[in-house]
Amino acid sequence: MGSAEGRRRPTMVDVAARAGVSRALVSLVFRDAPGASAESREKVLRAAEELGYRPDNAARLLARGRSRTLGVLMTVREPFEADLVEVIYPEAERRGYDVLLSASTPGRDEAKAVEALLAHRCEGVILLGPVVDDAFLDELGARAVAVVVGRGAGGAAVDSVRSADAEGMRQAVDHLVGLGHRRIVHVDGGPGGPNARVRREGYVAAMRAHGLDRDVRILPGAYHEDAGIAAGRMLLAEDSLPTAVIAANDRCAIGLLDTLRRAGVDVPAEVSVVGYNDDHLAHLSHVDLTTVRQDAAGLAQNAVRAAVERLEEEVPPREVVLPPALVVRGTTGPPRR
Repeated sequence: MGSAEGRRRPTMVDVAARAGVSRALVSLVFRDAPGASAESREKVLRAAEELGYRPDNAARLLARGRSRTLGVLMTVREPFEADLVEVIYPEAERRGYDVLLSASTPGRDEAKAVEALLAHRCEGVILLGPVVDDAFLDELGARAVAVVVGRGAGGAAVDSVRSADAEGMRQAVDHLVGLGHRRIVHVDGGPGGPNARVRREGYVAAMRAHGLDRDVRILPGAYHEDAGIAAGRMLLAEDSLPTAVIAANDRCAIGLLDTLRRAGVDVPAEVSVVGYNDDHLAHLSHVDLTTVRQDAAGLAQNAVRAAVERLEEEVPPREVVLPPALVVRGTTGPPRR
């Protein structure tokens, strides 16, 4: 059997004993504080290397009342949020922060996921596309630095980083009208979908701006494939199809595309389809989805910046709105004759 020292993680006491100095002096060395001579510092570092000792940065930060950890709430199976997380990690690391993820699932609501982050001493929390109400956000803002991504904060004391979704919907409608479409349907994001109301209102305003008031039609939906499938089946059961559909997001659009194509409908020759987000699924060659791109990198970077500046500079909460951009691919074309 190995020694007791070999079976457990070495501590500062072990380093002090090996170097022949006090524990207080070892602490000075690892805090890079004045008070240790060059010779003592060398002895301590050599002893630590021999023992395989690594300072517990998390414990040290907590002792100072800091964890330098940002908690991130995300939704399982949401590709666009995964794109955001990929940028949040390096951006947080660049600013000297760790990241802890907590996911909401059908059996684990967002409130529980957020509480888990706070229980792990996250200094700030970033909520990706939350569906919690404004009262929850207001209460959360009183407890911790919080940033909401993908929707407005409704006046709550939290930061908000989002896209100009009404403008994105205008771009989608303008593109379709420019191709010659008039019968343009919108499958919305449902009553609880982040920014679904803004996108819905943006669609209506854009249609009216083109004099298409009578052609406005909104189908109930949500931000997932099942909603697109349901909308597709509803449209297929009618006497005639619209010439174009703008879906709530890319996942909804993919469900719609699959349903139409399985029924033998040619996209875009018979029906054009537009999504929203431009997540990585939209890029796939067999999807090739025309969509409104949200700046995932910009949203993620601004969210981390907002959290860090609130923590370190004590600035008031603010809203950042980024411009979207239409990406034209293979699912849109002129309307059928």
